Amino acid sequence: MIKAAVLGYGTVGSGVVEVIEGNNAQISKKAGDELHVKYILDLRDFPGDPYEDRVIHEFDTILNDPEISVVCEVMGGVGAAYQFTKQCLEAGKSVCTSNKELVARHGAELLETARSNRCNYMFEASVGGGIPLIRPINSALTAEKILEVKGIVNGTTNYILTKMEKEGADYNEVLKKAQELGYAERNPEADVEGHDACRKIAILASLVTGKNVDSEKVFAEGITEISNDDFAFANEAGMTIKLLAICRLMEDDSVLAMVAPFMVPMDNPLATVNDVFNGVLITGNMLGDALFYGRGAGKLPTASAVVADVIDCARHQGKTVICMWEKEEARLADAAEIQRGFFVRAREAAKGDVEAAFPGGRLLDVPGHSGEFGYFTPVMREKDFLKKYQELGDKVLGKIRLL
Repeated sequence: MIKAAVLGYGTVGSGVVEVIEGNNAQISKKAGDELHVKYILDLRDFPGDPYEDRVIHEFDTILNDPEISVVCEVMGGVGAAYQFTKQCLEAGKSVCTSNKELVARHGAELLETARSNRCNYMFEASVGGGIPLIRPINSALTAEKILEVKGIVNGTTNYILTKMEKEGADYNEVLKKAQELGYAERNPEADVEGHDACRKIAILASLVTGKNVDSEKVFAEGITEISNDDFAFANEAGMTIKLLAICRLMEDDSVLAMVAPFMVPMDNPLATVNDVFNGVLITGNMLGDALFYGRGAGKLPTASAVVADVIDCARHQGKTVICMWEKEEARLADAAEIQRGFFVRAREAAKGDVEAAFPGGRLLDVPGHSGEFGYFTPVMREKDFLKKYQELGDKVLGKIRLL
């Protein structure tokens, strides 16, 4: 029998137990042995819960129990979660997690600890919720040189942008609704400013390069400046607006990693990824594009991904599954040097100034939007664009990168 422990009995933790208990027969068959949750660690008691008899309050009970071979860390944060994870791995207990913050900050170190102790650190659920992304990169796509990963990896911001576009709703109004539905936290900064997506793309970039990509060094711009007017111009041009996370291998072997809103043509597969769904395009040098789509968050989708890792650990007891992510720091490309086109929204009276600042671009007018216009710049370096954009001052009303 394979005995597991769950650290944290919140939304995802309770989901992990529900998935293991609800699908136990097929999970045990696929794991090659019966899987049982022996302990649930939490500071709280859960009177009346069907698994209240498994709830404990002391981590050392789990650490010192030789029967526990797999631990699911679904506590969140980087304090106790880091200490508990490290201690479990040092004791030869595999750890499966959905904790993207911890993986982004300490992934390389914890993988090294797992290798040293012939166990595994797995984190499929840390990016894309229930969408398989990490395992395909580590196994199904190992024959590929992955050139680029880009996609929508934050369901909260995608929900907000979708409602703004489809219903013409105001940003603040939709954010409040997202908080009421549980899609956004009371303090939504991690989502709307792009920090959550930064952690996720840093994890994916680290796996693609095999080197450590520091999420704190990833360029991030959130969605707080996107307006309904921007959507009106995007739709007129046959485009939509999405918060994209991108990592791309550059010709000089550096890696571009960034998160920002982009105008996306409607014929791009990512343009149709709406509401809380996630979608990620992985581009290989031989395969071309592969699209991964599904629910990027939520109790059961995330828990399902954690349990899939538990099964993988059960299949590889005493053996470490190869995961290419070393401590050596990846060399990051400067986002300011990247060339692309930009959309500019400006006051009607500033047409001549905008055309003079960005010669060779294209004007876009939208019926009903008198007093302002849109302009698509030619392809140019981001730092050159920003310099000219800033010089225009209050003549311009907004900017968005073009995919």
